[in-house]
Amino acid sequence: MEKDSKIFVAGHRGMVGSAITRKLESLGHNNLVLRTSAELDLRKQQDVADFFEAEKPEYVFLAAAKVGGIMANNIYRGQFLYENLMIQNNVIHNAYTSGVKKLMFLGSSCIYPKFAPQPLKEEYLLTGVLEHTNQPYAIAKIAGIEMCDSYRSQYGCNFVSVMPTNLYGPNDNYDLQTSHVMPAMIRKFHEAKINNTPTVTLWGTGTPKREFLHAEDLADACVYLMDNYNDAGHVNIGIGEDISIYDLAMLIKDITGFTGEVIWDSTKPDGTPRKLMDVTKLHSMGWKAAIHLRDGIEKVYHQALAKNIF
Repeated sequence: MEKDSKIFVAGHRGMVGSAITRKLESLGHNNLVLRTSAELDLRKQQDVADFFEAEKPEYVFLAAAKVGGIMANNIYRGQFLYENLMIQNNVIHNAYTSGVKKLMFLGSSCIYPKFAPQPLKEEYLLTGVLEHTNQPYAIAKIAGIEMCDSYRSQYGCNFVSVMPTNLYGPNDNYDLQTSHVMPAMIRKFHEAKINNTPTVTLWGTGTPKREFLHAEDLADACVYLMDNYNDAGHVNIGIGEDISIYDLAMLIKDITGFTGEVIWDSTKPDGTPRKLMDVTKLHSMGWKAAIHLRDGIEKVYHQALAKNIF
């Protein structure tokens, strides 16, 4: 990508899209095309077609998606499947018809089978049953990978896919009904400390393990791969290390200063037992994450406090 290349960041106000936008701007890219969902509804086929015809971006980062935590994924199953399929189908197809030079599709580690061997290698895709709670979202993302590879095969499009691990960072969602595990924990522990609540109740048993990547690291990896990766098949983006939900809770408890008791509600689902990404492929291309977990959590917690999010 040249500094004046026309780059469309779809979903630029979300956690991932905003991080990619900040990274591009920091590198001197000065021709970004950005639209809010109110300005351009990516679920609407004709609106997206008109946008691509008018703007003709050269590069596309497809970071727009309907996202949420385990509760939201399980409750809004139809909505998560429909909206994500519509968004990615419209953007990927119109990137092809308008002659986009390169598109990057961002998926999720939930594409892998529930009981796949650990760590998760790229070739484990479609080798087993998915986790039920987020199956509709995962199926949409798997369809996106296949669409990019199929358009590459049939039409010669340079469309690539990347699968980030669990993410956290600025512009995360802290709504307790729809958020992912880390921002939900941060909010629960912070509010319990402020309100002098003696206990914090968390879902599940605390035994599942998760890997967490800061959005700034993800953005750095995405820009790096946009410049250096041009093949079929997706690339895992992660740090290659994980932590139990219990240990994560203790870490966030310490960072927020909550001194009460943590209660685990084992009647609530744990989700997939483990989701550790194998990042051998990414490391072999010369990229590694730089932000350590504790440093990253402290940073996002203080950013949230500064913005009065809680």
